[in-house]
Amino acid sequence: MVVQLNGNGKGKNNSSLDDGQTQSAIRLLVHVARASEFKSYEVGRAAKIALSALLAAQFKCGAFPQVWTGPVEDQPIMKASYPTYDWQTEGRIKEYWNYYTINDGVPGYVAQTLIDAHRIYGTDLDYDNRYLSALRRLGDFLLLAQMPDPQPGWAQQYNYRMNPIWARKFEPAAIAGDESQEVIDTLMTIYQATGDRKYLAPIPQALSYLKKSLLPDGRLARYYELRTNRPLYMKRRGDVYSLTYDDSDLPGHYGWKVDARLDGLQARYDRLLRGEAASEKISDDQLEREVRRIIDELDDQGRWIDTATGQSLVGQPKFPPGTKFLSSETFSKNLTTLSEYLIRCRTDQKNDE
Repeated sequence: MVVQLNGNGKGKNNSSLDDGQTQSAIRLLVHVARASEFKSYEVGRAAKIALSALLAAQFKCGAFPQVWTGPVEDQPIMKASYPTYDWQTEGRIKEYWNYYTINDGVPGYVAQTLIDAHRIYGTDLDYDNRYLSALRRLGDFLLLAQMPDPQPGWAQQYNYRMNPIWARKFEPAAIAGDESQEVIDTLMTIYQATGDRKYLAPIPQALSYLKKSLLPDGRLARYYELRTNRPLYMKRRGDVYSLTYDDSDLPGHYGWKVDARLDGLQARYDRLLRGEAASEKISDDQLEREVRRIIDELDDQGRWIDTATGQSLVGQPKFPPGTKFLSSETFSKNLTTLSEYLIRCRTDQKNDE
């Protein structure tokens, strides 16, 4: 598990699922275990401990928290609903990270981790299909978490009554444009792994809702007000944030508007409905062109350099526009592409022999 400390030596040892931290570490362990043909006792033991801890962090309803210190307690299984209280001023939870979390890719990263564990360990560590079962429960939670009309999307986080709740002081209880897209993508991934069409059922309604919610510039708002569906923003004066419908003076540290990926999600959904191959693998020619581009973008020291845009993009460091920096995300994506190219070349060579 990836452990977060508060830096002063007085905090708890918390494991975090935020932005794929623990999930990525577990995936690395299980893939290294397979690559070593399961001969490394230390790697195998670490993977088994981490996977067991991950399963212990899953709520009965299938959800996961953002942060946990040990096994979670069972909560009633409920379907998402709108708060009956004044969500702007009531129902705020200080330790929101202990509750059902969709923000920062938690379900998507967890889903891929469970899929990898099930495929790699097969009937060994997964002798009772525990990882596939956990994946199904995660999918079931995402079905429960879809909000009812008139906003059949998803929020960033929920309380145990399945009402959308606040997280940080600039993250209100609302329908979340980016997270709704991520959930749709994750549901399709879960369908591909399980073959259960119920995970596709919420998608048409959600896509239709999001298409109707597009901003004039073709993007989605990060937040839509509950029930009214008005794009919801924040204005900041010092450390004080307040809700607003005005997007003319937004704090620069957050992605208040996000790119719409609805055409791609619709296309993937349509392919799945037609029963076409689920693989997103690009052609050999496309892969070779991408490899050439990646190599050409290396600087004279063998690095990939990114340039800060100054826009409020999720995951981009808070650098002034034009600042040059090294991005771990770019590094990871490029190495993944180069590795795929080498694997294909090796496969083609063996076939020729």
